[in-house]
Amino acid sequence: MPRGLSREEWLHSLPRGLVAGFVKTDKEFQTKGQTSGTTATFVIIDGWTITVASVGDSRCILDAQGGAVSLLTVDHRLEENVEERERVTASGGEVGRLSVVGGAEIGPLRCWPGGLCLSRSIGDIDVGEFIVPVPYVKQVKLSNTGGRLIIASDGIWDALSSDTAAKCCRGLPAELAAKQVVKEALKTRGLKDDTTCVVVDIIPSDQTIRPLSPPKKMNKLKSLIFRKKTKDQPNKLTKQLSSAGMVEEIFEEGSAILSERLGNDSGSWRTSSSLFTCAICQAGLEPSEGTSVHVGSVFSSSSKPWEGPFLCSDCRDKKDAMEGKRPSGVKVL
Repeated sequence: MPRGLSREEWLHSLPRGLVAGFVKTDKEFQTKGQTSGTTATFVIIDGWTITVASVGDSRCILDAQGGAVSLLTVDHRLEENVEERERVTASGGEVGRLSVVGGAEIGPLRCWPGGLCLSRSIGDIDVGEFIVPVPYVKQVKLSNTGGRLIIASDGIWDALSSDTAAKCCRGLPAELAAKQVVKEALKTRGLKDDTTCVVVDIIPSDQTIRPLSPPKKMNKLKSLIFRKKTKDQPNKLTKQLSSAGMVEEIFEEGSAILSERLGNDSGSWRTSSSLFTCAICQAGLEPSEGTSVHVGSVFSSSSKPWEGPFLCSDCRDKKDAMEGKRPSGVKVL
């Protein structure tokens, strides 16, 4: 992230900074020869603004006040994501099911070599660099009534829908809510995969837990008196509930192409130092060094080789491998 930004500039720059951070982390796995890999769901909360970056299938959902449940991540599963299947095959990977004796195919779609079910992760360098670490990023702003985040691994989501996970823990404090979600998942499916859950409540400062909103009890006399009024004003009540749980979407992008995600060196990102720094690994560049992220992208609709951001030679090689323009060159012993 650039230094010296205002709060609004920092929030605006955050999606791009997260893309660079995920790719840099993946490069560090590669440098250290780490062949294992991981999904990642990374959440930054700044006041009422939530920014989520994710690769893989560890999901984050938002349960806003009023009962509206929304996804803040996308599952990067080859079985379910047609766009990701097309990208992997265009980059040189093969997608298919596991073949067994007799030629039968079983299980979910996987990427070969390696047999990974996901199209994006950090690490997994023995599979191939068409399994990319470029995250889906979403940024939203809550109303001042707050909301609840449920962040969990695929062992939860293979057992529970987003709505079920949210409903089963409403009214509980965050720590107990997380335990309840895990309990429900185990009851439904058993322990067949990593089953981990984190719950975070984003609430007004005068509350300690998100309260349930039970209907008010009304005696028969009041019910008769107010029946006509209640019947005549359903739209107003609906609008009030909708307003209470309103969520404003600020940013959403899921492209795997770095030239589209890192954008141009403009606005808050254009600093005297940014022209001589790799946009991913932050390595210093001599004025004659560095290659524009826009050069030669086989997926980009426009090539702007004179514009930044710029990449060092290592990060340029990484970008080329992710786009299938050369073999990854990764040797796994």
